[in-house]
Order: sequence, then C-alpha cells, then structure tokens
Amino acid sequence: MTAPTSLPEVRARIDAIDGEIVGLLADRQALVRAAAAFKADERAVRAPGRVEEVIARVRDRAAAAGLAPEVAEAVWRAMIGAFIELELAEHAAHDRPDRPER
Repeated sequence: MTAPTSLPEVRARIDAIDGEIVGLLADRQALVRAAAAFKADERAVRAPGRVEEVIARVRDRAAAAGLAPEVAEAVWRAMIGAFIELELAEHAAHDRPDRPER
C-alpha cells in the first residue's frame, strides 16, 4: 500500500475500507442468524467458551497482521456482544406464542 498524500485521500481510503467491513458484517450477521437455528437456549447463544476461543484467535491474527491485539479484542468483543443481543432478540421473538414458526 502506498502512503496517502493528503487527508482527503486518507478519508477516502477509510471510507472504502468501511464499505468492505459493512459487507463482511452483513455476511457475518447472516451466519449468526443461521447459527441461531441450532441453539436451544440463551446459554447456547451466549457461549462464553466460544467467545473466548474467537477472541484468542483474533488476537493472534491481529498481531500477525500488524494490528494491535488490544484494538482487535475491543472491536470483536463489541461486535460479538451486538450479535449476541440480536440472536437473543430473535430467540425471544421465536418463542412468543403469537409468532409463526420459522
């Protein structure tokens, strides 16, 4: 990657990366929703052991890629937390008797 030569170029590159990240998050969300169908209860959704496995792997990958592991961990914990809340809400909606089956 060549070094940017102006602030507008930096911002344009960041905007492009943000666009890629949004697309990847949409893909991840679809997989989270698919996983919800295989989970029976809140404990399975929260899966603290799985969360820690993911965080450890992300920290290793971050260090190898030149990203501060602390930054990667903070981002992934926030992302995982948001997806867990989404999945819990879907489970709650699915469990309501006035809702049709999935």
